[in-house]
Amino acid sequence: QVQLEESGGGLVQAGGSLRLSCAASGRIFSIHIMAWFRQAPGKERDFVAAVSSSGRLTYYADSVKGRFTISRDTAKNTVALQMDSLKPEDTATYYCAKSDRTGWVVDPTRLTFGSWGQGTQVTVSS
Repeated sequence: QVQLEESGGGLVQAGGSLRLSCAASGRIFSIHIMAWFRQAPGKERDFVAAVSSSGRLTYYADSVKGRFTISRDTAKNTVALQMDSLKPEDTATYYCAKSDRTGWVVDPTRLTFGSWGQGTQVTVSS
């Protein structure tokens, strides 16, 4: 069983940047697709970005494309989300998740994610 723990959230002004990190335990972490999701108050949890097991393939929601960058360090068992040009609408709790799938897919938003972290809060002020 993989355990995931997010960090790096906080309060930032619009236009600013934050870097989220997800630390994973478990030796099988390196072979699975990893992703970030977010959930704003009163809204459903939304997909943000995914990264392949190698780190070479990525996929982003249209709302963050060009502003956010997902990456992973398999040696350190971490996944990061660099968030630039933040907007107030990016305010949400951000979650790290591990897919049950190892191979890359065309649309990672359709995957099942069986392991989740507890989330880290990101607040963007206008």
